[in-house]
Amino acid sequence: MTATEALIRRYYDAFNRGDMAGFLALLTDDVIHDVSQGGREIGRDAFARFLDHMNRCYQERIEDTTVMVSADGAQAAAEFTVHGTYLATDQGVPPGTAPASGQRYTLPAGAFFAIRDGKIARISNHYNLGDWIAQVNGEK
Repeated sequence: MTATEALIRRYYDAFNRGDMAGFLALLTDDVIHDVSQGGREIGRDAFARFLDHMNRCYQERIEDTTVMVSADGAQAAAEFTVHGTYLATDQGVPPGTAPASGQRYTLPAGAFFAIRDGKIARISNHYNLGDWIAQVNGEK
């Protein structure tokens, strides 16, 4: 296993353990976070605020992770399955999405990473928002 693959696996392991301090420690101070279907946030503090919001609204676990790494270790990608529960209504979801009531969802997802000095310098997460909405609305 390369150092980059180990870093990405530690990232998801910390997430699954709920170790947000350990999770954030794997990021550069100026980490770029491209939010799926959203904007761009810059900085570890912005990422921490994003995590606080997500942890209030969702409980998620990442499983079935496959990590792919560029030859030089500067970039990586991961494909995985998100198993989640919609805990509290997220005001940022599209209109027409059902309010949170403990709905469970399972989504295939992916992420792209840039690595600098042994830490994650950029992460872009991607999933099918329409699929998530259909699941929490009870249409699937």
